[in-house]
Amino acid sequence: MIQLQYLYTMPTKILYVCYFGLREPLVQTQVLPYLREIKKMKGSIIKLLTFETKPKKTWTNEQIKTYKGKLADEGIEWQFLTYHKTPSAPATIYDVLRGAYFIWRKLQRESVEVLHARVHVPAMMGAIARKFSHRKPKLLFDIRGFFPEEYTDAGRWKENGRLYKAVKRAEKWLLKQSDGFVVLTEKAREILFPESKETGFDKFGRPVEVIPCCVNLEKFAAIDNSLREEMREKLNLRGRRVIAYVGSFGGWYMTEETIDFLAVAREQDKSTFALILTQRETEKIVAKLKEKGFTDKDYLVKSVAPSEIASFLCASDVAVSFIKKCYSKQASSPTKIAEYLAGGLPIISNEGIGDLDELITNDKVGTIVEKFTKESYLESLQKITELQKDADLAENCKASAERRFDLEKVGGKRYRSLYRRLLSQK
Repeated sequence: MIQLQYLYTMPTKILYVCYFGLREPLVQTQVLPYLREIKKMKGSIIKLLTFETKPKKTWTNEQIKTYKGKLADEGIEWQFLTYHKTPSAPATIYDVLRGAYFIWRKLQRESVEVLHARVHVPAMMGAIARKFSHRKPKLLFDIRGFFPEEYTDAGRWKENGRLYKAVKRAEKWLLKQSDGFVVLTEKAREILFPESKETGFDKFGRPVEVIPCCVNLEKFAAIDNSLREEMREKLNLRGRRVIAYVGSFGGWYMTEETIDFLAVAREQDKSTFALILTQRETEKIVAKLKEKGFTDKDYLVKSVAPSEIASFLCASDVAVSFIKKCYSKQASSPTKIAEYLAGGLPIISNEGIGDLDELITNDKVGTIVEKFTKESYLESLQKITELQKDADLAENCKASAERRFDLEKVGGKRYRSLYRRLLSQK
């Protein structure tokens, strides 16, 4: 016990590798909040490596200095390399080699205890770098989703094509090379590491943790009836039924079905207002809404900063999430679900997405659409109406978010627990 306590308080240098840019929403809402939670582990020293698109054109020296300073004040040292996009496969291979060389040099100069790799590409960088280094830090493979299957399910790669098979071979190697794992859902754990459900370790004794996409509930704590009424007044939503959607469209995010659902809802209740918060292609979404008969007074399609999402959601009544049901989505934990619940909103979702079926059914915070038909949409809306007769529905949704997606009590706690188990191993 004394030895373990000593181990946990020793300085622990962590190099976190992320194949995204620092200012991207995913990094702002998922990566940095988790790093701040990991930093709470006594003695931890965090170094972050990101990949920035055309940094000389998109960043000024002053901006880089400012961001480095802000993160340094939080105990996070930030460095970056250039991200290359095209041609896709060769560009990624080039980035993997550059990233591996950067990490290898870092290992030659510094004593890094943990290489924390967010998804497959950074994991490959870390595994290669460690292979050729005299220092052998622990490699934590933060798998997140089923990356190869996601690309085939989204139609970006040919199913069972050469690229898919090559990445699956690389994935198999990474699963052997890694010392610990993170997955987003219990379903993903059942597929990859079923034995870890009871023990917390895989069959080789390596720690495994399920950590869904969590949110900082403090950002939603100020939501109350007064703020709701203020936002509804500001957006001219008095007397409207507001259905919210947050996130991207296209790929496995079902654009046509979501728009069709909104159209059916408006046909059922003319007061229906579509509130869509998305980062890209807002004009295309507006055009599709207008094709379904929505007027300018019936929708708001807007790109907002992650910090503003809570204030918009508080003006809503219900939220929708339609994602293509496919193999890869068993490993999916959509951030929007956590945000909806934190905002007190019941959810209308299709089946087969991560652990969502169990969540909605057991927590009684929404309904599942089994078919993408008008009849199913109307049935789901009726079920939501029945749920909303419960005056405690919003509080039940918030309680579900706290129990399952709280950044500190769930995400941070589980990451720190995983690190302790990882570092306690020889």
